[in-house]
Amino acid sequence: MSVYPTGEAIMPLFVLMIGLLGAGLGLLAEIGVRKVVPQLSLDTSVRFKLTTAALTGALSAAMAFRFGQSWALAAYLVLVILAVQLALIDIRHHLLPNRLVLALLIAGAVLLATAAAASPSWGALLRGVVAGAILFVIYLILAIISPRGIGMGDVKLAAPLGLYLGYLGWSQVFYGGALGFVAGGVVTAVLVRAARGEKPAEVAFGPSMFAAALAVILLPI
Repeated sequence: MSVYPTGEAIMPLFVLMIGLLGAGLGLLAEIGVRKVVPQLSLDTSVRFKLTTAALTGALSAAMAFRFGQSWALAAYLVLVILAVQLALIDIRHHLLPNRLVLALLIAGAVLLATAAAASPSWGALLRGVVAGAILFVIYLILAIISPRGIGMGDVKLAAPLGLYLGYLGWSQVFYGGALGFVAGGVVTAVLVRAARGEKPAEVAFGPSMFAAALAVILLPI
């Protein structure tokens, strides 16, 4: 059974409302993150906060357009909100806090279970759980083989991303995982070029993982 709404007229007002809601929740999330992990400071300027909120709102509106008035929408809004915050932290600190990654996993599991019960689509939920475990193991193996390329934060992040991608289908898992490495390679190449051939000591891989996953989710295969 497809987890995407079919035959629905996605009202522009609904998409706009979800976009505004996402922007507001993005601002609240930034405050919450500062309290949960105060040592991982981000830019506190008004301009930065508004830009972050606008990005979160735009991605939330895109999710609303993608899923419509389905139960799964709430889960993917949580993904968007935490993805923006985690990506920014990873870019600045090269770290993906365990508390936030765990929150993403637990919230995803609870909300997707709710969506599966409402559909019902328990097979999609089971697929998501299995996909999360598979991606976690794959990333763990890669981290053991190449610890300088993949960090343990990336390994842990693979679990919730696998859950969200797997809920939609195995194609999403494959492309989401593969494109994450492609995006990471492109970012590394750009940074090397900017540094005139010298590879940076650390390159945040989390943003590439999030970008690939969100792209695959928003552009169904």
